[in-house]
Amino acid sequence: MQQKTKWSQFGTLVTVFFFWGFVAASNDILIPVFKDKLNISQGQAQMISLAFYVAYTVGAIIYYLISKASGGDILNRLGYKNGISVGLIISALGALLFYPAAMSASFPLLISGLFIIGLGYSLQQTAANPLAIIMGDPASGAQRLSMAGGVNNFGTTIGPLLVSFAIFGSASASGAHVASISSVKAPYLILGAAFLVIAAIFKFSKLPNKIDLDQTSAEDASDSSKLLHRSSPLKYPQLALGMLGIFIYVGVEVSTASNLPLFMKLKLHTPTDQVAPFVSLYWASLMIGRWTASVGAFGVSNQAKKILSFVMPYVAFCVFLLVNFINGTDLKPFFIYPLIIVAMIIGDILSKGNPARQLLIFASMGITALLIGIFADGMISVYAFTSVGLFCSTLWPCIFTLAVAGLGKHTNEGSNFLIMMIMGGGIISWFQGYLSESIGIQYSYFVGVACFLYLAYYAIRAKKELKAQGIDFDALRAAGGH
Repeated sequence: MQQKTKWSQFGTLVTVFFFWGFVAASNDILIPVFKDKLNISQGQAQMISLAFYVAYTVGAIIYYLISKASGGDILNRLGYKNGISVGLIISALGALLFYPAAMSASFPLLISGLFIIGLGYSLQQTAANPLAIIMGDPASGAQRLSMAGGVNNFGTTIGPLLVSFAIFGSASASGAHVASISSVKAPYLILGAAFLVIAAIFKFSKLPNKIDLDQTSAEDASDSSKLLHRSSPLKYPQLALGMLGIFIYVGVEVSTASNLPLFMKLKLHTPTDQVAPFVSLYWASLMIGRWTASVGAFGVSNQAKKILSFVMPYVAFCVFLLVNFINGTDLKPFFIYPLIIVAMIIGDILSKGNPARQLLIFASMGITALLIGIFADGMISVYAFTSVGLFCSTLWPCIFTLAVAGLGKHTNEGSNFLIMMIMGGGIISWFQGYLSESIGIQYSYFVGVACFLYLAYYAIRAKKELKAQGIDFDALRAAGGH
């Protein structure tokens, strides 16, 4: 039986997705500022990303160890919405640490604040991602997670602009503006207060505190007789391979953006304080792709879906233009971008809502975009690298949906293992930054090409493994009337 999406509860849930994106993308502005002001190398500056994303892994390990020591899964006892509230309070403590970090221009304190925010995010993500998937028809779980990701990327779109405004006095500041590290304290104080308010909202919301995981697993299957019932989530191939997939995906997503400021500085001589709109475009590209992919979660007719598939990406792009216009950014460099968006729309249509097929198509497009960026020059390379955001856009929901499908009672633990692998965002971006010092920033993007090659492999392998377990997303969508 097809379930309807619980939109009021889903609306509450996606608020945390917004804050995840706001902080993650803002890191890309902090990296070049602290690099310039503290005279550190690109590899050292990437410690900002490393600390933030490794915190996810540390948080997931703590979650796992406490669950094992106490004889039961934390979320099953604490509850899902309660777990998100606790995670928000932890993140608030990290955001408040930015005040002394900014006042003293202390790199270690800045790293510590981001690490603590990431610890809180780890718990929030472990609870929120499965909730997004189960709030309606199982066949549209990936589209619902894409929708939540679209809200996440609204945060990533405005985050760099607001933080750049706080540091430079304008999101598109001229070279006359002087960056002030101490200016970053205000937005992060506000962020800390927002975390506490949202924690209270979650505590008293109607979000479910419990999930019937065995029932959810049965709904995933087109043939439940083939479902596996194993003693550990790591014995499910889709999860074990998906963990590496999440590590690599977050890595290529973050490293492409976080190394973009240095690329533009070295190759186009773009001042540090004028990079923010292009970083914002990269993260807006993820929003564009996720808004497009989320069309399948609305439960509208096939004709309406076709129309929305063309309308939604340009609505999202207009949001990007509006935010930048308000901040006084020169919009002329972005008017060619709608032509690039057409490629993403074609890929989305060809995927037909199947997460494995979409992962394969978008990974292939990501490889193409990176190769163009590596071998082209000037703004062509910039547009190519920012377009990687379009093709990364739906990879998280695709990988996550494939990896937890059929896990049953192991879903929470499997979700925790996937969150553990978010550390790839820090490790791969650091590795690319380090590699750029020896082979050059442009050729360092071959790291991303290698990442996408694995993701294409995972798409093919996961589809095969899930079919053997009676899980066929094409069959599920047909049964659901999509």
